[in-house]
Amino acid sequence: MTTRREPTARQMRLAVELRRLREAAGLSARQAAALLGVSNVQISQIESGVTGVSEERLRRLASHYDCTDHEFIDALVAMTTDRTRGWWEEYRGLLPASFLDLSELEHHARTQANVAVLFVPGLLQTEEYARAVFSNRIPELSSDELELRVQHRLARRVVIERAAPIGFEAVIHEAALRIRVSDRGASLAQLTRILELSEEDHISVRVIPFDLDGFSRGGSSMSYLGGLVTRLDTVVRDAPHGAALVDSEAQLAEYRTRFRKVEVASLEPNRSRDFIHTLVKEL
Repeated sequence: MTTRREPTARQMRLAVELRRLREAAGLSARQAAALLGVSNVQISQIESGVTGVSEERLRRLASHYDCTDHEFIDALVAMTTDRTRGWWEEYRGLLPASFLDLSELEHHARTQANVAVLFVPGLLQTEEYARAVFSNRIPELSSDELELRVQHRLARRVVIERAAPIGFEAVIHEAALRIRVSDRGASLAQLTRILELSEEDHISVRVIPFDLDGFSRGGSSMSYLGGLVTRLDTVVRDAPHGAALVDSEAQLAEYRTRFRKVEVASLEPNRSRDFIHTLVKEL
């Protein structure tokens, strides 16, 4: 296997899961290397995402680690055997790696659930709205950087527009719907876009009005990406210097609970559409 300079988030996740399996089996890296008939360095490189691992070796490792979750093993195999060169690769070296990692995670996700408090979720944004969001970034972006980020954000929408789209849920606070990141026209176009998308069978939009009780659990934005199996889900959180990825089982369970509570504290989809129609009329 060739050595990678910068493993992607998905490659790192595979590496982390293999390390977790080894540690759960109570084996050291040296013992795992002996069972596989390779050097300690190779195990270290596999578990740090620096090199990949073949399907045959992955299944042998899973057997040595006494992992009997066959769906999980098959999902890991899918991660190691996929050689897809995604559309996001054209942005490599032009945008921060976190942008590309998010695109890759979304491409392979089965579902995505969002909680949005201040801004409309990226996959629902219009071009003008996205441009306004990036234009307000500090420090300011150059015109070329701005254009790259806008075009990348628009390209991400493929996951909800393709022939086999992911299931997409969004719980959006009234604040995000009312804040004018640009002008009245841009806000009107953005709300209209949300209404159009909310009519799609695979897209659910729910709103949390200012005067609705029970929102204490949803004070921050998040994206919950559903993997091939639950153990491979990922939560994406905004952080000061880029996106932060959460993937430990305990934390994932906490975020699933958090999303359910926020969902309960929101208007159901039909009432949410009525609410957005009201905001449109106010504009």
